[in-house]
Amino acid sequence: MEFKHVSILFDECMTALAPERGGVYVDCTAGGGGHSFGIASRLPEGSRLICLDRDDDALAACRIRLADFMDKVTLVKCEFSSIGAALDSLGIEKIDGVMWDLGVSSYQLDTPERGFSYMNDAPLDMRMDRTSSLDAAFVVNNYSESELRRIISTYGEEKFAAKIAAAIVKKRETAPIETTLQLADIIKDAMPAAARCKESQHPAKRSFQALRVFINSELDVIRPSVEEAVRRLNAGGRAALITFHSLEDRLVKQTMTSLAEGCTCPPEFPICVCGNKPKVKLLTKKPIIPSHEEIESNPRARSAKLRICEKL
Repeated sequence: MEFKHVSILFDECMTALAPERGGVYVDCTAGGGGHSFGIASRLPEGSRLICLDRDDDALAACRIRLADFMDKVTLVKCEFSSIGAALDSLGIEKIDGVMWDLGVSSYQLDTPERGFSYMNDAPLDMRMDRTSSLDAAFVVNNYSESELRRIISTYGEEKFAAKIAAAIVKKRETAPIETTLQLADIIKDAMPAAARCKESQHPAKRSFQALRVFINSELDVIRPSVEEAVRRLNAGGRAALITFHSLEDRLVKQTMTSLAEGCTCPPEFPICVCGNKPKVKLLTKKPIIPSHEEIESNPRARSAKLRICEKL
């Protein structure tokens, strides 16, 4: 299947990063190369773009998409929490702009065999890096009921997590749960009928999101990646992050806010002893969201939020 992914908040990201200024830029979630293409096409001669992704399919698609710019593009297979190690391996100390487009790509959702979607029947997988040993089938069929409940509740904010976890464990006692549609039906049947009627989305959406986030450790890598990227930014360099659900956005907001804070000493201290100084300036007190026109043309953009900060 062709790697297709519509770049969300594209113009807003390009305005924030201003790659035409030149320097070294990093796309921490290269995907099919949409945002990377925007950055690379705007970079002046002598500038450089580093594209990170842990999905081999994404990197292959990115290489094709950026074929005309490969003289200033370097592709690196790694998750974005390894941005520091990736830059060190390339002999790069400082950068001038960095961005993240968090979550699952349209390609990953729309390729049934990747096992991310509750809309197509496929083997349970959900790994962004298919060389990883932990997949959705193992979690669903081997994790305890209490652990499944914790995952679905914590990462999916699903209020029926206990019922869903119990239904999964009961079903797998007779036979392993092997496909996405099997799991989606179990989740749907576990929810009260009245709650299903009120749903504006598929009943399995939150639970599938939870499993995906857990399997790929998506939340764990956000803070260390942002902190390391900001440490690497030159003064005036910017970081732009697109999130798609509340857990991601909350983490990004908290991380950026902590980086923008100055002294953290208790108010009763007569002088500062922590020595902490603001590292960034927040450019978005409230996140930038897609326009009505963008949402109409690409419904998957409806939950996107963009936050931007600038290195002091």
